[in-house]
Amino acid sequence: MNKFAGLDLLASAVLVMDPQGCIVYANPAAENLLERPFKLLFKLRLKDLFLNGDELLTGFEQAVAQQFADRRQDLILERNGHEPLHVHSIVTALDHPDMPVLIELRENVQQLKLDREERMQDQNKENKELIRNLAHEIKNPLGGIRGAAQLLELELPERDAKELREYTQVIIKEADRLQVLVDRLLAPNRLPQVIADVNIHEVCERVRSLIVAEFPKGLSIKRDYDLSIPEFRGDQQQLIQAVLNIAHNAAQALRMRMAEGDAEIVFKTRVVRQITLAKIRYRLALDLHIIDNGPGIPPNIRDRIFYPLVSGRDGGSGLGLTLAQAFVTQHAGIIDCESRPGCTDFRILIPLP
Repeated sequence: MNKFAGLDLLASAVLVMDPQGCIVYANPAAENLLERPFKLLFKLRLKDLFLNGDELLTGFEQAVAQQFADRRQDLILERNGHEPLHVHSIVTALDHPDMPVLIELRENVQQLKLDREERMQDQNKENKELIRNLAHEIKNPLGGIRGAAQLLELELPERDAKELREYTQVIIKEADRLQVLVDRLLAPNRLPQVIADVNIHEVCERVRSLIVAEFPKGLSIKRDYDLSIPEFRGDQQQLIQAVLNIAHNAAQALRMRMAEGDAEIVFKTRVVRQITLAKIRYRLALDLHIIDNGPGIPPNIRDRIFYPLVSGRDGGSGLGLTLAQAFVTQHAGIIDCESRPGCTDFRILIPLP
């Protein structure tokens, strides 16, 4: 297939079809997109690849009949056991009797981004409702449990008071601990108190000082700031908490690298222009990255890290990222994450004036 060697270098997926509609060539980008090696794609038909490939098949048939030179359309191609593909397809008629059609598939990155943001917004709403209901279900009996334990302590016989008070104190302290947890669960439902302009670098520096104080050895925290970023109206304490939750999770994940002395967290700020957040177009937005060189987020929870009570660490509450997402969302922003071993990058986008 030397005649198609140049197609191997293309970033978009390319399939060459024979007159019967079978694949006779697929470039490496097509193998990656379709998640199959060429030896498994060879001689497959479009209907074998996609559950809803009718429009693509129609385009192939029209190309074979030489009804057009090329046909372009945006498609959502569904597959068994895999995520649907959002692609811009180009079906081109070739002047070759044995290979009459070339199909190019380009991932529609913008559509994927919009869909992902929409899912995150829906997820955040569901999270807030779940948290609110859970917190109230826990909070209502807590006061009664704590009050009953205090009354019981007062009624203890004097001869046994010292010994039995240990048990009532356990009840009271655990009730207080749960009360703190409930308060954290309800925190995302507080509206941001827009009382001052927020300087994002002051937020980052505050978080940096807290992390350095807790993890003084083996951890380097680097800054890569764009000092031209303007201030914006917001709740500084909420944003400090959001960034701190992410950075603290990163530091916890870096414990093994701290022992080796090469743990690293980077705070990086930039401005992005003409960006759409939650279906609203903004002229400018803050682009804040919190990057660490830890082991990465476990694959089994990577798609659920913003769900409440999901944690990749023993002893973790699974609330830190949920709260961070809620606080950022209340500032009309979004959080996203890309993770692989050696690099986890949390990205916060917030509109700027």
